[in-house]
Amino acid sequence: MSNSITLTASMRTNLASLKSIQSQMDITQERLSTGKKVNSAIDNASSFYQARSLTNRASDLESLLDSMGQGIQTIEAANEGIEAITAYVEQLKSVADQAYALDVNADGYDDALAEYAEQFDKINTEIASLIEDASYQGINLLADGELKVTFNESRDNFFTIEGKDVKTEMGIAAATGTWTSATEVDASLTKIAEAKDFLRSYANELGNNYTIIQTRQDFTDAMIDVLETGADNLVLADMNEESANYLAL
Repeated sequence: MSNSITLTASMRTNLASLKSIQSQMDITQERLSTGKKVNSAIDNASSFYQARSLTNRASDLESLLDSMGQGIQTIEAANEGIEAITAYVEQLKSVADQAYALDVNADGYDDALAEYAEQFDKINTEIASLIEDASYQGINLLADGELKVTFNESRDNFFTIEGKDVKTEMGIAAATGTWTSATEVDASLTKIAEAKDFLRSYANELGNNYTIIQTRQDFTDAMIDVLETGADNLVLADMNEESANYLAL
């Protein structure tokens, strides 16, 4: 005697319909749980791989944002150094002004001049020490360092900043053994004025470079948003629609 169950045509139709509904419910549940209408290449190969390409590029650009941020910090370190050096140069000028104002005919003129020269050189030495400490992650734009910031994922678009040897460019010589009269002091004052002009010019140059990198950083950040939004548009599900579909099923 056979144990097989005989299904009528209408029963088979209903069973097929139930299987189809269950399959649709499974798909809808997956979309609701992941938030995506395309979870694999099987769902939609074209959209899946286009979205992956966009998100991969966005990820590559994300890593470049970090590099740009570090480049900006390197410039800021140099700028802080210039501001501190400028303050020291103002001190040098103050000492030199006092030395220049000494009465050459007064008793102890040479001793007073030598004392001012010693003060001058101590400050000048501090400038050299400060320059050494203006390095950021091994790059010192105040001591001939070079900064290279990459702007695109293929690494063929980049921006390079050539540092300067600030101490040499300023050219402020030691005063001890050199200052013997107001003439030598005046020569130092001239060098100090030139050094201040150089520092202002270099600070302005660094400021322009800072703006260039920051502008590119803002652009890259915006580009990442565009890429991620484009990827989302290809694969994200409409949660309201999927919820309605689930209830209907």
